[in-house]
Amino acid sequence: MNQFFGTISLTIFLSLYSLQNLVAGTTEEPLTQVSTIDALLNGVYDGSMSLEEMTQYGDFGIGTFHALNGEMLVLDGKFYQITSDGEVHIAPQGTTTPFAAVTFFETDQSAPLPSGMSFEQFEQETDTLLPTPNIFYGLKIEGVFKKMKTRSVPKQVKPYPPLKEIAKTQPVFEFENIEGVLVGFRCPPYVKGINVPGYHLHFLSKDRKSGGHVLDFTIESGALQIDYTSNFSMRLPEKGGFLETNLKNDKSLELKAVEK
Repeated sequence: MNQFFGTISLTIFLSLYSLQNLVAGTTEEPLTQVSTIDALLNGVYDGSMSLEEMTQYGDFGIGTFHALNGEMLVLDGKFYQITSDGEVHIAPQGTTTPFAAVTFFETDQSAPLPSGMSFEQFEQETDTLLPTPNIFYGLKIEGVFKKMKTRSVPKQVKPYPPLKEIAKTQPVFEFENIEGVLVGFRCPPYVKGINVPGYHLHFLSKDRKSGGHVLDFTIESGALQIDYTSNFSMRLPEKGGFLETNLKNDKSLELKAVEK
């Protein structure tokens, strides 16, 4: 039934390791997050932490930049900025972020991915593999993609509009037969309002010339690496719009519309 990773290898793997063993030791690579996803949905786009400071918390992750100026992808300690014109830049260390999550990525499990797998199928199959839905997972996919659909958001000026309004006119990019890497996280369902429950991935092409927030993809060939992360830390802004924003309302439907 599970053609994703292979029945034999999965059975051997699970017979060798209990659930306790699978997640043991993950506290050495905590996931550190700046602000909350609901604050971002409410238009809190002013950066509260510099990229230079973020390097002490991780070399792998995703997020955005001050004034919502593009999509962030952190890989091997480099902060890539994919702007709304589709260009990719190395962001200066002094740049700040209003929302991001990073960790020091260490592979706890890896597996090949079959040709033809869609983003939705990837989510479903990966859920069946994970030892528990109740911790965080760093995800890295390196491969060739038959199709890749991404977006980026344009830099905003005050007064900042809510993210759902910006998403209605966001630039969308579509690629075919492109090689690159997907970086992101699978977060547990109870983080609603704090981060994105489920899968949140950003893409960067191998030539470092294109990328963005992932909306959809179809795999030609690739491999998945997973980092189990049971230690979570959050750094909240100490001043500015975050302290004044009403964060009582449920933004789940808005988040779903923005993400997909």
